[in-house]
Amino acid sequence: MAEPALLRDLLNPGAELPSWKDDEVCVVGVFGKTALHPGSKKQALVNALCERQVFPLLPGKDTAEAPEPPPRDYNLLQAYYSTDNRVLYLLLSSACDQERLLQACSTLSPGATHAEAHEAWKTEEKLHCLHLLYLFSVCHVLVLVHPTCAFDVTYDKLFRALDGLRQKALPVLKAALRDLGVGKEWKLHGRPCPPRLLFVFQLNGALRLEGGRGPGQESFGSDRPKKHSPKRRLQHALEDQIYRIFRKSRVLTNQSINCLFTVPANQAFVFIVAGQDEDPIAMLLEQVRQNCAGRENDTPPPVSGPRRYQMMRQSRRLSFSVETSLASGGGGGGQLVDCTLREFLFQHVDLVLTKKGFDDSVGRNPQPSHFELPTYQKWISVALKLFEVVIENKEEDSVSYPGELSSKIMGNMKVLEAFLDVDTKFSENRCQKALPMAHSAYQSNLPHNYTTTVHKNQLAQALRVYSQHARGPAFQKYAMHLNEDCYKFWSSGHQLCEERSLTDQHCVHKFHLLPKSGEKTEPERNPPVLYHNSRARSTGSCNCGRKQAPRDDPFDIKSANYDFYQMLEEKCCGKLEHFSFPVFQPSTPDPAPAKNETPIVPQEGEVEKLKEKEPQTPGESTSLSLALSLGQSTDSLGTFSADPQAGGDNPEAHGQGGDAKNEKRLSLLDRQASTVEYLPGMLHSNCPKGLLPKFSSWSLIKLGPAKSYNFHTGLDQQGFIPGTNYLMPWDIVIRTRSEDEGDLDTNSWPAPNKAVAGKRTAVVMSRGRRRDDIARAFVGFEYEDSRGRRFMCSGPDKIMKVMGSGPKESAIKALNTDMPLYILSPSQGRGLKPHYAQLMRLFFVVPDAPLQMMLTPQVQPGPPPCPIFYPENPEITLPSDGLWVLRFPYSYVTERGPCYPPKENQQLMSFKVLRGVLKAVTQ
Repeated sequence: MAEPALLRDLLNPGAELPSWKDDEVCVVGVFGKTALHPGSKKQALVNALCERQVFPLLPGKDTAEAPEPPPRDYNLLQAYYSTDNRVLYLLLSSACDQERLLQACSTLSPGATHAEAHEAWKTEEKLHCLHLLYLFSVCHVLVLVHPTCAFDVTYDKLFRALDGLRQKALPVLKAALRDLGVGKEWKLHGRPCPPRLLFVFQLNGALRLEGGRGPGQESFGSDRPKKHSPKRRLQHALEDQIYRIFRKSRVLTNQSINCLFTVPANQAFVFIVAGQDEDPIAMLLEQVRQNCAGRENDTPPPVSGPRRYQMMRQSRRLSFSVETSLASGGGGGGQLVDCTLREFLFQHVDLVLTKKGFDDSVGRNPQPSHFELPTYQKWISVALKLFEVVIENKEEDSVSYPGELSSKIMGNMKVLEAFLDVDTKFSENRCQKALPMAHSAYQSNLPHNYTTTVHKNQLAQALRVYSQHARGPAFQKYAMHLNEDCYKFWSSGHQLCEERSLTDQHCVHKFHLLPKSGEKTEPERNPPVLYHNSRARSTGSCNCGRKQAPRDDPFDIKSANYDFYQMLEEKCCGKLEHFSFPVFQPSTPDPAPAKNETPIVPQEGEVEKLKEKEPQTPGESTSLSLALSLGQSTDSLGTFSADPQAGGDNPEAHGQGGDAKNEKRLSLLDRQASTVEYLPGMLHSNCPKGLLPKFSSWSLIKLGPAKSYNFHTGLDQQGFIPGTNYLMPWDIVIRTRSEDEGDLDTNSWPAPNKAVAGKRTAVVMSRGRRRDDIARAFVGFEYEDSRGRRFMCSGPDKIMKVMGSGPKESAIKALNTDMPLYILSPSQGRGLKPHYAQLMRLFFVVPDAPLQMMLTPQVQPGPPPCPIFYPENPEITLPSDGLWVLRFPYSYVTERGPCYPPKENQQLMSFKVLRGVLKAVTQ
């Protein structure tokens, strides 16, 4: 063979057989470790054995570099056949070598965890064992190379693991050799012979002679020089140490036929290669000695045929005798000359090529070991089959995948874990002991059913306990087991229903299914079929507020804003006059809800823009009524132009203003309502236009005429805290007298909130004059808590408290400000959690006068970007003479979910009813 090649290319079945296919060959395998400094390669060892540069130490342009390794495999087998010596060298490179180690490290991700890196290296170590198993199955002699002159005791663990793997994989190897035409013993034992293992150590400066003495020199005072050189004495010491270690661990036994490998009993099996840091003078003398020996033995021409090997052996013996004579004559001390690496190896190769074999069994009854010397062609066929089975993991009855072990070999790889992965075994034992403590920490103080939040908190506590005791690469693996075990415990009858009510309360049932339409509940079923229930009950009033009843915590908008009030309608306010809000009217038997589109986030200042859209008539009227109530003279108000746009008492002006307001308000419903799709939630500022819900969450009821409300006694309804059941008065200017009646023109009233030009005078108006010009309305904002306690508020965060006959505070302040949707209840419980009351109703009295009320409720039940909710009719015009009540929704729900009540750390003013809910329009 002219050049080395990859073993897989050499074993290619389609390749043409060389001329030496009938030669009987000795196979020598080389493996081991190399130092990390440059130039330390196993290829240099083969170059020294072949006495030529077979493998280039530095890759050049004419030499092809080794191919990139497949994933998770950095082992490379190279082959070179020496035709002169009939020796086939197999060189194994792995992650124990510098170049392959760099490749393996470069493929590891920078963020790899300790467990991932450990798993990668242990996988590589197992693949390395498979390649070693292949070498121990096809080689006669194996050479272990080590970069230092100290034996690495980890090889004892490696060889014990490899021996166990070979015993497990022996049936697979026998099946592969069944039809290859090899000897019976080869088929029975899966190898041509028990291979002999040799050790080659690198001298790394540990062996130095004191005082600069050369070989054969001794210290002063010694009578006679020692027979062996220091290097040979070190070799003998290493041989004794290695033999004792392997005998102690039973890697070597008396019967060599049962061992993974053998070592000779009467031959050297350890060789130390001298380093480059020797004495330069001794190195030059050694070079001269080799040149002299080479000239005397340089004459014989090359001999071919069967006598070639015998002539080579005689030449080596002659060379050794010449060196011995030169050493004995020059040194005069009788010290034996150390043999070369080639001579060290070929004394074992000679036994193979002469078919004597290795008789390394010891003891009283040694059994002879088998031996077979194959031809090159036969060895190629055997090596190819074993390469496919052991390395490429090909099976006759299955398909192989790159980077994966075959099922048969994989079943035998478990034996390697007990020897190679001791740290993982220790880690697994440690983590297994920590799991029961972690399970106890998870299950401590647990209710029978609990939510995801409790599960995660308990799991975090269990992981903290686990991390205090677990160590090693198996930490992550058993942490996943702990996570799975805790999840199984939680999901097997301990999982609480995760549905939250509209008041942000969890359902108390364990995981269950909801009954379908017309289906009954089945508590005994697994999982049970039940309705949601949070066990939270509250007391609520009907639409008109006259009757109270307990109610369950609602889980859907229909039960919260419609079903409960419809149930009380039959008992209380069903016969009263209702305002009908438009709802969805289907045109198909199976209407579909609108798709849950992502709502548009309100632009900055949207709330203010909505307020600005509203006409300022209520503010103007209230400002006027406030001026009159303070006793200001009509002369101080001055006169104003009769321009219709000025908004005085001209009926035409009011009519035109009303039309403009209606156009603005109807722009919200400028699209015809759909009869195919309905709105699953409530109407709000971000919902699609042209959609209506199936039911209205609002209610507007007329309780009676205006005179049905008594200003001195207030509302006669149950649940009110004493002194808080009164409506606030609201004086509205409806008409002004002529100039001859009171020095005032019919157009003398200015626009509301406008400055009055002219001189202010303090003319006191008579009682009759005020009663004729002003109509009194009444307004009340009613709040209700979960215990049914009701009260009115006269302003933001100001609970009404009337001592006497009726309130004296005007409703103007409350109408011109944003009223909070939630307020702290005056009756707090014993717990630390605050108790809130919600704005549920708006009572107002429209007086029997020539005016109308414009009702425009707008609610923002949360901080921005929470949308603004309004009823299906954004603006409602109510006639005169009536006591009305507007019931607000109990819960506010969008297509994306409910708007929950405020938390303890949220500002209550972020939940509000926008100002301008009521406006007065005179006729």
